[in-house]
Amino acid sequence: MNPTPSQTVGPFYGYALPFPGGGNIALGGITVHGRVYDGAGDPVPDALLEFWQADPAGGLSGAPGTLRRDPVDGSIIGRNGVDFTGFGRVPTDADGHWTLRTLDPGNGYISVCVFARGLLHHLYTRIYLRHDAFLDALPPERGRTLVAAEEREGVYRFDIHLQGEKETVFLDFG
Repeated sequence: MNPTPSQTVGPFYGYALPFPGGGNIALGGITVHGRVYDGAGDPVPDALLEFWQADPAGGLSGAPGTLRRDPVDGSIIGRNGVDFTGFGRVPTDADGHWTLRTLDPGNGYISVCVFARGLLHHLYTRIYLRHDAFLDALPPERGRTLVAAEEREGVYRFDIHLQGEKETVFLDFG
């Protein structure tokens, strides 16, 4: 049997995938934000980003099932605000902007999966908050595309460029 061909992704995320507070993995820690840009340098207003990360001790076993539902209509009303899951899902806004509130990951990076219009497959990258030996394996100009800029204490900026001169390094986990 032959595999079925891939289909383009979205934009149809607004129906079921984003959820209230999806970018609030944990409050009181750090904020990471940025924009997603297409190959022409224009913001992508309908991308969806998923984040996975370690806890501050480097552990990867986040708490499952922290979404709360409205007891009347069953709609999702957001996280419980207590348990650290290590997972977040954030859509970009009309300007391609996204924001993540979380704890500083013990391993120094946050993994990202990018879904956007025109992509046949989602893309994987990482946001490095500090130096890592993996970055030394890349040419310096490429490695810089994985490092978040600290704007002020506890606030980092990380833009994702899908193509072009500033293209972010994307990883192959195949």
